[in-house]
Amino acid sequence: MQSALRLLTLFLCTLGGSLGQADTQAKKPNIILVITDDQGFGPVGRHGHPWIKTPNLNKLYDTSTRFTRFMVSPTCAPTRSALMTGRHPMKNGVTHTILERERMTLKATTLPQVLKRAGYTSGIFGKWHLGDEEAYQPHNRGFDEAFIHGAGGIGQAYNCSCADAPGNKYFDPIIRHNGSFVKTKGFCTDLFFNAALGWIKQKKDSDAPFFAYITTNAPHGPFIAPPKNAKRFTDRGFAARQAGFYGMIENIDENMGRLMGKMMEWDLFKNTILIFMSDNGMTGGGSGRKGQPVAEGYPFYNASMKGLKGSADEGGVRVPFFVRWDAQWECGRNIDTLSAHIDVLPTFADIAGIKTLPKGQVEGRSMLPLLSGKKKSLQDRYLFTHKGRWKTGANPDDFKWINYAVRSERYRFVGGGTAISVSERQRKEGVSPKDALFDMTKDPGQTTNIIEQQPVVATKMRTAFAQFWKEARPLMVNEGVPMSATRPFHVWYAEQIKNGGIPDWKAPKL
Repeated sequence: MQSALRLLTLFLCTLGGSLGQADTQAKKPNIILVITDDQGFGPVGRHGHPWIKTPNLNKLYDTSTRFTRFMVSPTCAPTRSALMTGRHPMKNGVTHTILERERMTLKATTLPQVLKRAGYTSGIFGKWHLGDEEAYQPHNRGFDEAFIHGAGGIGQAYNCSCADAPGNKYFDPIIRHNGSFVKTKGFCTDLFFNAALGWIKQKKDSDAPFFAYITTNAPHGPFIAPPKNAKRFTDRGFAARQAGFYGMIENIDENMGRLMGKMMEWDLFKNTILIFMSDNGMTGGGSGRKGQPVAEGYPFYNASMKGLKGSADEGGVRVPFFVRWDAQWECGRNIDTLSAHIDVLPTFADIAGIKTLPKGQVEGRSMLPLLSGKKKSLQDRYLFTHKGRWKTGANPDDFKWINYAVRSERYRFVGGGTAISVSERQRKEGVSPKDALFDMTKDPGQTTNIIEQQPVVATKMRTAFAQFWKEARPLMVNEGVPMSATRPFHVWYAEQIKNGGIPDWKAPKL
């Protein structure tokens, strides 16, 4: 029965795509981008996961165009800065997720600022993670509506400006709503979708198109899911952390079902693009580890990829990217062309009809020719990965040849070695005996190092990375800056308590 329904869905959505070629749009399409935190590629039923239940993501998969080789950064703030700017995170000054190095340079023009040129209004709901000082906050970076937590996760706090509201929890969190704190009631993911849906409901009949950026902190640690979602796993012998991680993903799936249900109720699918993705590879802290079952009878699954969050290997940077626009783009179709986070801004700009992009900033390319079917592939190119995260105060150049990778359509070059071998590797212009080259078309699991068989390919990729680093190094503007003496979210929270308190947030009626 499920196979028959899936075939019917594919037939209907393919028919819709063909009918849509003659359609014209009265206004630019709305855009909803949902990005999860640390989910990665594997935990989606349609990606072959053997036991997780994601019926709504499966439905979105079936009704979408899927980018099967979509690359991001190994950690969260870098990916988010690439989405916002269309260029590599290190060129935005983002080389870490904390310690002032998560702050996106104020010289960058952001995605909502670009979309505003075409009349878009923009809202963010959830995780920002590109600077907690006032100038860096999303309501000062182009967003008209901001409903966010601070830092990189709810309740996080570090000895710098990167800190959420003090004592914050996944349930009933304090949220900063357009510059003021409110007290919410419920589970964080449910709240972010509620706020987004309420805002979408307000904007859906406007003459202006909207961009809704729904950016969950789930399933990031500390791996706390709603009790009913966690219980499904603890009843089956999962440890608490794994039950929280996978329970949060199934809760995300429920919220994706609510979102798609409201889009159907409000007749939004015909003029709204819905995108689902994750910000980096699956986190081993919650997912479990390769070679070890998550629980008895429940094998670990990462789609046969090498690497998890924080890795320069494929599993650290490959994520889902589902794109649905009914009656416009063919669904049930895979696009295998190498694509990346840096392509999102130019793609959205292309969709919106914006011809001029921020000068000298955008290095990604529009995916619209692939989505529309005008092209089957695009010119090959190199994508660069670097984990970053060296210690504050260290010289970034000492870590140039460590934890990095270069990806082309066919190959992944992964730089080997450790900090101990930095000086030797630099003398050899980045060559390390632990460097590896993989043919990803024949060996997607990175099992066989072919660097000795393809030395010319490896040399070209090393050389390309050296040029990338030369360009990026002067733009790493957060290196060596002093740590903030205050945590802005803590300061603002104390001031608001003193000046009247934290009001309850009134959830929208949907």
